[in-house]
Amino acid sequence: MRALTAITGLLFRFASAGVADNRIDTFGKLHDGSCDLPEALLKEIQGYQPIVNKIADKIVNGEYAGRTWDSLAELVDTFGARVAGSEQLEKTIDYVIDRMKADGLENVHTENASVPHWVRGYESAELVKPFRKNLPLLGLGSSIGTPRGGIIAEVLAVESFKEFETIPAEEVSGKIVVFSPVWESYGRTVVYRSQAASVASRKGAVAALVRSITPFSIGSPHTGQQYYQDDVKKIPVACITVEDAQMLLRKYRRGDKMEIHLEMEDRQMEPVVSRNTIGELVGTTYTNTSVVVVSGHLDSWDVGVGAMDDGGGAMISWKALTYLKAMGLRPRRTIRAILWTGEEEGLYGGAAYKDAHKTQEQKEFNFFFESDIGTFEPRGLDFVGNADAECIFREIVKLMAPLNATEFETPTDGGPDISHWTSRGFPGASLLNKNEKYFWFHHSAGDTMAVEDPKNLDKCVALWAAAAYVVADLSPRMSDERVLQRSSLAEVGICSLTVEEDRKSFDHPRHR
Repeated sequence: MRALTAITGLLFRFASAGVADNRIDTFGKLHDGSCDLPEALLKEIQGYQPIVNKIADKIVNGEYAGRTWDSLAELVDTFGARVAGSEQLEKTIDYVIDRMKADGLENVHTENASVPHWVRGYESAELVKPFRKNLPLLGLGSSIGTPRGGIIAEVLAVESFKEFETIPAEEVSGKIVVFSPVWESYGRTVVYRSQAASVASRKGAVAALVRSITPFSIGSPHTGQQYYQDDVKKIPVACITVEDAQMLLRKYRRGDKMEIHLEMEDRQMEPVVSRNTIGELVGTTYTNTSVVVVSGHLDSWDVGVGAMDDGGGAMISWKALTYLKAMGLRPRRTIRAILWTGEEEGLYGGAAYKDAHKTQEQKEFNFFFESDIGTFEPRGLDFVGNADAECIFREIVKLMAPLNATEFETPTDGGPDISHWTSRGFPGASLLNKNEKYFWFHHSAGDTMAVEDPKNLDKCVALWAAAAYVVADLSPRMSDERVLQRSSLAEVGICSLTVEEDRKSFDHPRHR
């Protein structure tokens, strides 16, 4: 999935602005894959244990316990769903800006990003032959609508694209194609949601209906983004429930003739300007260089209220800074919370931020965190980056024992929006949590506060705050003589875990 070149080597920077990075040879990871960090660095990392303990205790058991859940509940209860282009999303952004300032965060501001604006209208699907049955559905992002009054067409149902390829175009023409794939994983199955419309249209279908991309269903459809191919006629496309997709496939394979009446008033509007939302805990020594980013996306789909996807991830990124500041824990480097916009439609907020900060990104950024795969009980952290940074981060994760969150997994992509950086060599991490049920609720009406547990959210924000603090505060000065001998610098400045790699295209597996 990724075309990354594994170039190891820890970069060091002069403290003064405008001095280029200077590469030293790898010292952390040996050829056999084991780590060999300098003893002084190991001791320094281990020395953060009392601070991690304090963060965990204050947030999970102390005065901040339960506050993150309360804040998330207030946000989603006040504004509901926050789809890109909507008034509700922009009102939410204004609200967060005001609350970040009230929390005492610094440099609170927004940065513009152009996002798609798709509007869901009236939607209905009904099996009309051989009997009448309502088919709950959700149109997919960017889908066109049907003609006024809808369309009535015969059903052709298949399990896979491979099966569909065997069917002649004349048998498909004029029909509504139902795709009922077997769930394998999100990354493998989501291609049906994203590509079904154009695949079906190439053979003359008038609409496509897709099994919801979920491993478990109680009769609820799931939405998500789909993408039309430029050279193919656009047709309406929606997801139906797992149960109905399977039923239609069974009946079709028995030879039953079926007709569906499909009506959709969805429409794609002109793009609009939205905003990424930013707040900081400014570093004591380095303010706008070697920044550690913590992030989640503030937008959601227009069903449910986006408490899980990604209200929880956005909230822990915001509140991690709030609690650190309240505890008087200010690291050497700035920690920057970024709440992305337009993630669901295709990572638009991240792309805009990357473009706006590209000229100075090597100096500006040190490490990226993103939470966008649930905020259930934390297990640890996923990591992506160079070998030496991996060795350092492995030791940092060991500090999370008070939260029972010491699992470490690599390689990973770090997260959807931060893939704009991690795919090009910047190190990053995402929240590893017990999210086995994440796709039960994902992009559905079931994404509500009922999914979120107060204690789990406390543990997640404590893990987020502790890990970000250590990465942002870790001293650059190491007493290991052979490291200093390898450096071309007489005096080592701030430590950055960033490594340059080939800048190749990146097809993110969770791209919406």
